[in-house]
Amino acid sequence: MPKLKLSVVYACGLACSVMLGACSSAPKDPTAGWSPNKIYAEAKDELNAGGYDKAVPLFDKLEGRAAGTPLAQQAQIDKAYAHYKAGEPLLAIATLDRFIKLHPASPAIDYALYLKGVINFNDDLGLFSGLTRQDLAERDQKAAKDSFESFKELITRFPESRYTPDATARMKYIVNSLAQSEVHVARYYFERGAYLAAINRAQTALKDYAGVPALEEALFIMVKSYDALGMIDLRDDTQRVLAKNFPQTPYLTQGFRSKSDPWWKIW
Repeated sequence: MPKLKLSVVYACGLACSVMLGACSSAPKDPTAGWSPNKIYAEAKDELNAGGYDKAVPLFDKLEGRAAGTPLAQQAQIDKAYAHYKAGEPLLAIATLDRFIKLHPASPAIDYALYLKGVINFNDDLGLFSGLTRQDLAERDQKAAKDSFESFKELITRFPESRYTPDATARMKYIVNSLAQSEVHVARYYFERGAYLAAINRAQTALKDYAGVPALEEALFIMVKSYDALGMIDLRDDTQRVLAKNFPQTPYLTQGFRSKSDPWWKIW
């Protein structure tokens, strides 16, 4: 019996030692004694210095410690921006969606909608970033449409917002790029001799996207397709529409632009 008791005591002591060792090796939270304002100041410093991976956890801590205050709301917005700048658009958008859902009356809702639009805009468009010559017309359209919807909600709900003018300009670009997507497909069909398919796709652009520059090429594709099909009357009618709406069009004298020249350069 004495030996058994000694073994039990030894085992308990060993367990306590292990637990104490584990506790002593646990990482300490350097922000444990910080006020919410100090956490926010440190997070903003990291954000402004490009330390996005360090800023995000600080904003997370601030959300918890300042819960229910305007500072916690600001932390969510700034965290979304940090995710965006860190190249994590999905996390940024998820954060903004959560913010919009939880704080529908926040005075920062217009900025949240604007930032959400910008994230999707930059995720799929290369014009403003200047990083690529591949235009949106040759890529997936989902991000562009999501961007358009965010900007549309912004300018509808907050017409006087400071972000509305830029959102409006970006919406114009998106609409033309979506039209150009249809035109890109129409030209693809035309170059492969599928003239009826080319005409149908060009007509879709004309029907869905009125008053945008991309329609100039759509009309020209229809002119060339009707000509290839020997449909002279329709060719001539379409050519008159092209000349009336785009009196300075180079298409009738120069033909298609080079593919190396992005369509948006003449807009």
